Amino acid sequence: MVVKRRYDSSRRQEQSRQTRRAILEAAGRLFVDPGYAATPLTAVAAEAGVAVQTLYAVFGSKRQLLSHLVDVTLAGDDEPVALPDRPFVAEIRALADPRAKLARYARHLVEVNARQAQVMLALAAAATADPDAAAIWRKNIEERRRGMAMFAAELVGTGALRPDLDVEQVADILWLAQDVRNFDWLVRQRGWPLEQYQRWYVDTVSGATIADDPLPLGLYNSRNSGAR
Repeated sequence: MVVKRRYDSSRRQEQSRQTRRAILEAAGRLFVDPGYAATPLTAVAAEAGVAVQTLYAVFGSKRQLLSHLVDVTLAGDDEPVALPDRPFVAEIRALADPRAKLARYARHLVEVNARQAQVMLALAAAATADPDAAAIWRKNIEERRRGMAMFAAELVGTGALRPDLDVEQVADILWLAQDVRNFDWLVRQRGWPLEQYQRWYVDTVSGATIADDPLPLGLYNSRNSGAR
């Protein structure tokens, strides 16, 4: 009697995840330097140590590879969990004070920008000449704007923002402040510590949106840490 080996699907799935991760990491390096336009998929495959046919089987096209790279870089993983359903969003919603909400988001923003700045700046540069990159850049801008509109509604709902600002205006302020190019200029080019950039974000947005916000972030953090 011939006994068939049980098909180990979990092992195959893990191998697929490792292959996918290797390709994304290779693309992340090469799309930054020498750049998206200058990097053929054969180079990505060679960098990842896979056959180019494998790359096509996993991602389909160079545009899809770039799109997945942006999504994974922003999220920090490839788990099928939308950003609004991530734990940091629930933590922001649980806070009552708008400045506390901004401080929690600033922590998330620092983590994201430290991870994604190079890839997003490479995407922005590629978007000036490549239609596929331009489409992905526009999609990212639109998604960020929708995310900031949700955050703006959360902040306006506290009742503590300036009465002359509506949700759309607050969303515009949030959208501008969280742009990766601010992080690039202040942290990567000017050498600001991440803590200083985080304070800048909270102080800038709270000063522009919260009614009567005289409390510096350092004092705010001290007061809250003492209250625990």
